[in-house]
Amino acid sequence: MTANGNLMTEGSIRGKMLGFALPILAGYFFQQLYNTVDALIVGNYLDTDALAAVTSTSSYTYLMVGFVAGFATGAGIIVARHIGAGDDEGTRKAVHTATALGLLFSVLLTVIGVWVTPPILRLMGTPESVLPRACTYLQVYFGGSFALIMYNMSVSILQASGESRYPLKCLVISSLTNIVLDIVFITLFHMDVEGAALATVLSEVLSLVLVGRKLLRTRESIRVEPKLIRIDAGNLKYIVRYGFPTAIQGCVIDLSNMLIQSYINSFGREAMAGIGASMKVEGFMFLPVTAFSMALTTFVSQNMGAGRTDRVREGARFGLACTGGLLLAFGAAAWFLAPNLIALFNADPAIVRFGSGRTTVCAFFYCLCGFSHTASAVMRGLGKPMTPMLVMLACWCAVRVLVLLTLGQALHDIRLIYWIYPFTWSLSSLVYLIEFRKLPVFRNTAKKAAL
Repeated sequence: MTANGNLMTEGSIRGKMLGFALPILAGYFFQQLYNTVDALIVGNYLDTDALAAVTSTSSYTYLMVGFVAGFATGAGIIVARHIGAGDDEGTRKAVHTATALGLLFSVLLTVIGVWVTPPILRLMGTPESVLPRACTYLQVYFGGSFALIMYNMSVSILQASGESRYPLKCLVISSLTNIVLDIVFITLFHMDVEGAALATVLSEVLSLVLVGRKLLRTRESIRVEPKLIRIDAGNLKYIVRYGFPTAIQGCVIDLSNMLIQSYINSFGREAMAGIGASMKVEGFMFLPVTAFSMALTTFVSQNMGAGRTDRVREGARFGLACTGGLLLAFGAAAWFLAPNLIALFNADPAIVRFGSGRTTVCAFFYCLCGFSHTASAVMRGLGKPMTPMLVMLACWCAVRVLVLLTLGQALHDIRLIYWIYPFTWSLSSLVYLIEFRKLPVFRNTAKKAAL
């Protein structure tokens, strides 16, 4: 049985939401920290080409890993629904289906990631001075993608049960391990970018071992028993139903980001390094988005499974408000400190100019990006994964590609990249506000308020 203390269908809504989201926030802080340490150590101990190689490949890695993460989200929704409904047998089948799916994706991503990396980077217009090291970094990274995929799938199962503290402990341990290995491999062993990639892979293996051990030993219905790992057709259908739109949404957004990265590459390695550093800083700004998005998806899914629409309304409002408030504060800090933050990666004036230029433009729009992400999480928890997929594909993909293929061709100006994100974040937020007003869960509340 699932421990009642982890259920989000009863008790204080704010307490449950914060109790679930804050450990995720702390955990992803450490994960973002070790991702950033890669860039910090590479930028300070190697050179500009190495920093560009490590920071400019994010859109490609997000494309490959994000597709699988979409299915992990779908699996988490289904597991949470079964738990909310008190269906232990359904929970067990969903857990083992998710595990089998993770194993399959792990093999596919390792083979495809290592094989297609060189041609993809060439298609992105990666400068020749950066290309060899970017290939090396990514091929080592994808060579260890088994651990990353299975860790994400395992964590989605744990979080679906309302457990977010144990993944935090695992992330803290693996993050600190990654930082130590980065220092050892690059500063002591004098390895190049492959040292940063290897440190990341080894830390992810450690994360998987820790989380896997928890799932193998728990007495709850989410326990993984190796002999039961197989795909259940019924649960697979629903995992695909909820996960495939999220996976496609992430892939197409990342494809548009790869097009944007190609445009950035045309401005040279300083622009690649500076804007890459800006995105690393941005990763910290978006930690509340990740935390409350996961909390909202689990919270809404469990309460929909239990038929508690009243809790769905209040939980969604609280999560959206927390995310927006935190991002406004973080954005203000980023605006003031932008040059100093970028200089931590590399003090080259050109790199600082590119990086701080983008950060100062985006800073006060982070709250809109956060609103769009958390609104997507609510929609997925409500069982409407197609809505966020269509909104994001239209606003974040089609519009960005259209702008780059039209205005971008006529105007070769880096400021276009600075503003393309805030513009599309604003557009998607407006669409989500309209969509929310159509949902019966929220429309009924609005009518009551009017009375």
